[in-house]
Amino acid sequence: MRAHARLATEHVILPDGRGRSRVSTLHSEAPLMLRLTIAGKAEPWAANVPDAARVCLAAGAAGPIGGDQLALEVDVGADSVLILRDISATLLLPGPDGEPSRTRTDIHVAAGATFIWLPEPMIAARDCHHINDVRVELDSGARLLLREELLLGRHGESPGTVRQRLRVRLGGCPLYQQHLDIGPGAAGWDSPAVVGDHRALGSILAVDPAWSDGTPPARPLAGDAALLPLSGPAVLVSALGADSLALRRSLDGGLKTLGPPFGRVPP
Repeated sequence: MRAHARLATEHVILPDGRGRSRVSTLHSEAPLMLRLTIAGKAEPWAANVPDAARVCLAAGAAGPIGGDQLALEVDVGADSVLILRDISATLLLPGPDGEPSRTRTDIHVAAGATFIWLPEPMIAARDCHHINDVRVELDSGARLLLREELLLGRHGESPGTVRQRLRVRLGGCPLYQQHLDIGPGAAGWDSPAVVGDHRALGSILAVDPAWSDGTPPARPLAGDAALLPLSGPAVLVSALGADSLALRRSLDGGLKTLGPPFGRVPP
C-alpha cells in the first residue's frame, strides 16, 4: 500500500478583528485519514492557544504492514497553531514478503507558528520491520512540541525491528538528530545502555523561542526519565517505562516541570 497525505494551516483575521488558525489543506489517502476535530478533554500544553486548528490522524486500514510506503506532509503557516493527534495507537505488522514498511513525515513550521504533535504509541509487533523517518524544519521564531512513544511488542511478545530517525533543524541549522534501532535487526538494543528490560521508551521534544536566554536546566525525573537541555531554545524529556502507562506518566511529569505554556497544569 502506498499513501501520501497532506495537511496545511494558515492564520486568518476575522471580520471582528480577531485572529484564528484554520486548515487550508486536508488531503487523505488510506490508511492516513486526516479529520478535523475540536478541543475535548483538558489540553494543558495548549492552554494559551485557544484559536488553534485541531486535526486527528485516524487509521483507514491495518498497519503499516511490511511493504507499505506511507508519507505525510505538514505545513504550519506563519503565526498559525496546529494541534495534531492520533485516534489510536499504531500497530506495526510484518508483511508476507519480509519487506520493511516505511513512514516518512516532513514538517515545516513557519515563523511565529506553533506545532503540537502528540501521536499515540507505535507498537512493534513480532517480526515487523519498520522504518520511521521524521524531518522537521523550523523557521526562526517557531515553536514545537513533539512526543514519540514506542512499545516493544504486544503483551508477552518479543518486538520486531524498528528504525526511528528524527531530524530537526531550526533557522536552517541542525538542532536535534536521533537514530534509534530496536529489535532483532539491531545489535545491543536490549543492553542496559539502551532499553535493558524496559518494554516502552519515548521522548518529548519542546522548542520555544522564549528560552533564547536559557533553557530549563538538566535534571533527573521520577522513574527512568530525565530532562536534557539542547543547544538552542529546546529541551528533551527522555524516558523508559515498564509499560505504556508508566512511560506516559514519566513523559507527562517531565512536561509539567517545564512550566507554562507547555507544562501548564489544568485547574
